[in-house]
Parts: sequence; C-alpha cells; structure tokens
Amino acid sequence: MTLAPRVVVVTRPTPFEELLARHATRQQAEFFLKQRGQNLETVERNHQRAKQAVHEVQATIPLDWRRNLVLRHELDRFLFEPEDTVVIVGQDGLVANVAKYLEGQPVVGINPTPDLFDGVLVPHTPREGCRRLLAAGRRDFSREDRTMVEVELDDGQKLCALNELFVGQRTHQSARYELALGERRAVHSSSGVIVSTGTGATGWAHSIQLERHSPLTLPKPTAPELAYFVREAFPSIATSTDLTEGTVTADEALAITSRMEDGVIFGDGIESDHLRFQWGTEARLRVAAKTLCLVT
Repeated sequence: MTLAPRVVVVTRPTPFEELLARHATRQQAEFFLKQRGQNLETVERNHQRAKQAVHEVQATIPLDWRRNLVLRHELDRFLFEPEDTVVIVGQDGLVANVAKYLEGQPVVGINPTPDLFDGVLVPHTPREGCRRLLAAGRRDFSREDRTMVEVELDDGQKLCALNELFVGQRTHQSARYELALGERRAVHSSSGVIVSTGTGATGWAHSIQLERHSPLTLPKPTAPELAYFVREAFPSIATSTDLTEGTVTADEALAITSRMEDGVIFGDGIESDHLRFQWGTEARLRVAAKTLCLVT
C-alpha cells in the first residue's frame, strides 16, 4: 500500500505569542511596550498575517494527504520522512534551522510579512506557496539545490549548516588553533573562524568581507565551494596572520586543530546545538554531501 503524500508545515512562535508567554495577558504586554514607546497593535497585526498564512497552507493541502505542523523548538524531536514536502512559513532563518534535519526533501518557503524580511529563502507569497506545495507534493516542480557545509571531528561527530559554521571559544576569550588548507598551515589566536556557503555569503561572511574590504569573491548559493574568514587574527611570537581568508573547493577540506579547552563548533547561529572542540581535536570542514532542495 502506497502512503499518501505528507506535507510538513514548519513555523515558529511570533513575537506577539512570545510577548504573551512572557507577560501572561495582552493588557500587560501592551502596557510593557507602551511604557517604551512601542505599539502592540503592529506586532499583533503581523502575528495575524503569519497565522493567516499557516491557515491558507493547511486549507490547501488535499484532504487525502497527510499533514503535520511542527514548531521550531520541536525540530530536534521530529522525524522527517524521505517523501515529505516541507513548507516553511516565516523568515529566512527558519529555513536554516530546518535544513540540517533534511535529506533532499523539497522545501517551499513562504514569507507572510515581505515588508519585514527579505525572503531570500522564503521567496513566495502565501498564495504562490500554496500552488507550489501542491506541485512539490506531486514531485512536479523546479528546484534550486543550495550548497551546505559540514564539519567532521576526528571522533566521527558531524554537524551540517546551511549558512555557515563557526569555530571558536565558547566564551569571548581568544580562540587558539592550527589551521591547514592543503600544504599551507598557520597557528592563530583570533576571535574564531567562519566557514560560509554561498547562501551564507549574504549574511555574516558578507559583513566580514565588507568590514575588511576583502577582494575575495564569495561563492554562489549553488556552487560547490565555501569561503572562510578568520576573525581578528592576532600576531605574536607564536601566532600569525597568514591564511586568514580564502576558498575551499569541493575536493578540499579546511583542517582545524584545537588548542582550546573550551572550544565549540556550531552552525547558523544556533549555539545550543554545538560540538565540543577540545584541545588536540581535529575538525575537517568541507562542502557537505547533501544540499537543500529549495522549490523555486
């Protein structure tokens, strides 16, 4: 017996819902914002737009298809199926939160508030997204396969990210490590290392590139290539400012050996989901084997 298609709708609590959770009632939340010269009505209006988008998506799913609604904090406990169609309603960062849990399932990104968020990864209006989820559920759609980045420790632990991976100290102390790419090596004391995909090249990596006036060409979102930046490398008798930026091709790996007792590696800004990167551990960062299948 063939199972009916399943649509998994992923969203997150809105700022309005978070305010209510913190202040218990609408009146208390309104008072809190009003005392700071802010308006709850705008926050509530955007909340209604987001909820309406989710409602439109759920109403579009055929009655004989299976469906699930998953909140962001439930992702690490939810089991995606290979044949799922994933519909993400929210901002771009939510797509990055979901991507590492997927293995090629098509993703339809819906932006309910295009006046607030750019929508690079959630490019569709609710109406457009509903049409595309039906096409994706029938596996008749156009796609864009976005490169992801992967790190593997020498003990076998792995972590993937859509935008970038950060390697550094858990606190704001200097990160100390040895970095190697091919035959080139350097020992650094820095604020950490960013290894970015082409998707992440519009975010953190782009900010670093602009700040240091770097001539490095950042990769395209679908290119099997990564860019790396060392943040604020400090020169000393034991550390250098060599190998502070560059690219990593599909057949290369950026090797980093920890000289830290409290080092961490995390992806897409989610510090709570990290790998411990202790003294002597080697990490190899490379283009991931899997990609994000974005419905265009």
